[in-house]
Amino acid sequence: MKLLVINGPNLNFLGIREKGIYGTQNYQSLVDMIQNKASASGCEIECFQSNHEGAIIDRIQEAYFDGTEGIVINPGAFTHYSYAIRDALASITVPKVEIHISDITKREEFRRISVTKEVCDHQIYGQGLEGYGMAIDFILAKCQK
Repeated sequence: MKLLVINGPNLNFLGIREKGIYGTQNYQSLVDMIQNKASASGCEIECFQSNHEGAIIDRIQEAYFDGTEGIVINPGAFTHYSYAIRDALASITVPKVEIHISDITKREEFRRISVTKEVCDHQIYGQGLEGYGMAIDFILAKCQK
């Protein structure tokens, strides 16, 4: 099985930005954790990160053609206003999970709005980096049905 994990703006600054919210582990720690999950699950997982909306849309569209069977996406701030990313996600029918490291329901009002949630199969928030593993498990279970 081939999965894609997409991380949006500022996630490359994990361990640097707002440590009280996002923790002290850096982005490479997250990638390593995801690759360990891939090995344990017997699947291939590509990690992609960009601070650019168009690059994220391009990668989602590439997933349509490259055999990707599920997507985990943390759109970062694009969650709240990127109808373009929402439309790209809606264009492909593989299982998709929106993930957020922090509990977006307990933060600023604007963070409680997700324009991408409705085109995903599931949303996970407030579980820290472990939420990525939960998202991967959700997709694996959905694909086995």
